[in-house]
Amino acid sequence: MKIKVSVIVPIYNVEKYLRQCLDSIIHQTLKDIEIILIDEGDMDQCRKIIDEYEQKDERITTIHEFNGSYGVAVNKGIQRARGQYIGIVEADDFISLNMFFDLYSLADELNADIVKSNFYYYSSTNNVKKADKITKNKSYKVICAKEEPFILRIQPSIWSAIYKKEFLVKNNIKFLETRGAAYQDTSFSFKTLSLAKKIVLTPNAYLYYRIDNQLSSVNSKSNPFAICNEYDEIANFLNKNPEIKSFANTNKLINQYFTYIWNIKRIKDEDKNLFLDHFFEEFSEYYRKGELTPPFVKKVGKKAIENLLRDKEAFGRYIFEIIRKNENLKKRRSLFSLRLNTSRIRLVLFGKELITKDF
Repeated sequence: MKIKVSVIVPIYNVEKYLRQCLDSIIHQTLKDIEIILIDEGDMDQCRKIIDEYEQKDERITTIHEFNGSYGVAVNKGIQRARGQYIGIVEADDFISLNMFFDLYSLADELNADIVKSNFYYYSSTNNVKKADKITKNKSYKVICAKEEPFILRIQPSIWSAIYKKEFLVKNNIKFLETRGAAYQDTSFSFKTLSLAKKIVLTPNAYLYYRIDNQLSSVNSKSNPFAICNEYDEIANFLNKNPEIKSFANTNKLINQYFTYIWNIKRIKDEDKNLFLDHFFEEFSEYYRKGELTPPFVKKVGKKAIENLLRDKEAFGRYIFEIIRKNENLKKRRSLFSLRLNTSRIRLVLFGKELITKDF
């Protein structure tokens, strides 16, 4: 059997959600798949569930080994994979039954390096919200980052895509293997989108990204500098590839700036000032090197640069004020919001979604 897609599932401390995840994969309408489970050997019931599903479906193989790193685990899965394309599904998420059929069909038709889709934000109260990261007017055509640099600003969301294995191997694209770290999809996503010659986007959403798993790394307040490792890796990658840096660096810096603000909101209070020091020093250095281009300044605002140039204290006050304003805006939008774009209308009143319509 020709394996069309290898589905890699890193598994750690997710017994509550694992069956739903695996059921959504084994019942895919695309049958020519292999399922590689990376069992991190945690102490809950995951191992028992994995053994049960291995007996149920011969397409499942498992790597039973504690890796201590998401990056190590997924890299092992990629190395083991025999499929033409590779998909990655987090074990606390689940997918629509036609996800890999639809993505592979596009990939095969257009000989794509990457096919990337929208996804849903999902909570266990069955609250579902579609992520409109990809609009219809940018979809179903072959593009690349040099011609369409906006794709470098799309949320990493590596699990809402498939990647040609030949493309990953040829370019030696791997995950960082920093042990105990998180957000290791950041540099992987940036590298793949920068290097791919043929990217296809679809506005359809297939994956349900769970946002209320408190054990998920995205909800962890630890490892305040984990995201910095990812951006250091991206910087090293761009310095080794000056042609790519010429069109990608500004978008990298925009991503980094707003991700650092998000990280300050995420981490423990006692770590915030220490991280802010790093934030200030790093972007001051970018300014000295002339890397904060007019498009960067336009996106982040002139006040950000004015405060950056003043001193660390002024920059810190500005960043914390931005965070406060964003939190207040988020609260207001949870009570009432009306959003319109070229493909969708969404009305929320007192936290309840009254109207959602795709065009």
